[in-house]
Amino acid sequence: MRRTSLTFVLGAAIALAPPIGAAQTGALSVQYRSPAGVEYRSLPDTEAVTKAQAALAADPRNVARIIDLGVAQSGARQFREAIATFTRGLEIEPGNPERALLLRWRGHRYLSVREFDRALADLKRGLSIDSTIYGIWYHLGIVQYVRGEFAAAAASFAKAQPIAPDPGELAGSTDWLWMSLSRDGRGAEAKAMLDRRPESRLAPIANAYTRRLQLYRGEIGPDAVLTPADTEEVQVATLAYGLGNWYLVRGDKVKAREWFERSVKSGGWPGFGFILSEVELRRLR
Repeated sequence: MRRTSLTFVLGAAIALAPPIGAAQTGALSVQYRSPAGVEYRSLPDTEAVTKAQAALAADPRNVARIIDLGVAQSGARQFREAIATFTRGLEIEPGNPERALLLRWRGHRYLSVREFDRALADLKRGLSIDSTIYGIWYHLGIVQYVRGEFAAAAASFAKAQPIAPDPGELAGSTDWLWMSLSRDGRGAEAKAMLDRRPESRLAPIANAYTRRLQLYRGEIGPDAVLTPADTEEVQVATLAYGLGNWYLVRGDKVKAREWFERSVKSGGWPGFGFILSEVELRRLR
């Protein structure tokens, strides 16, 4: 399968930078504008953001406090503010030991606002500093998958899978590895990987990824993936993308399109399922 250019994504998906201090003044800053012109905004400040800001103000060169603030901002969907925060950390001292983590987090947040080339650059830089960080391998795999580089994505998720820090992340890396292998035309390899049940090495967990894995293994049918109890927007986007990709792998582009459209209609715009559904819909055109 050919690589997919990012020109169409970056050209159409113009993400607007928020005014300085927008989140602090109560304004909900524009984080991303979709190809259809829909603006997606941050959420109001939370107690976590306020506390992290206070802790950083008391120790402004503490990189750990900078990461805490960026993570708190990300939780409020203040991704552009978080990018500025992580950039501040990277500017403190070139040799600081947290540099790889700062790049991991900034790369993740560039991904959230659809600046894929910048995300790729940060994650590769982080990898060159520390190749043991799960979040770098995982998010690098997502960016490569976005770019249509499915073989590279599979290699990244294969690196992430054995170092997953918890059951949820292990289910996620297993899911994305299956999808990457399948989209790379390596269906037998994808099935063999699932048959080994790699996620069983940690305690079982129930989340969107474990339900998608049940679908891939034939343990549930497509009608059981998205249930009436699934109302949270990112959950819906994640499940709907998994269904759309499952149909696409099976050659049913009509059903795939329906589920990618359902994912985008969910409103769960920060979710990787939403991001990929936007990309897949453009590929299908």
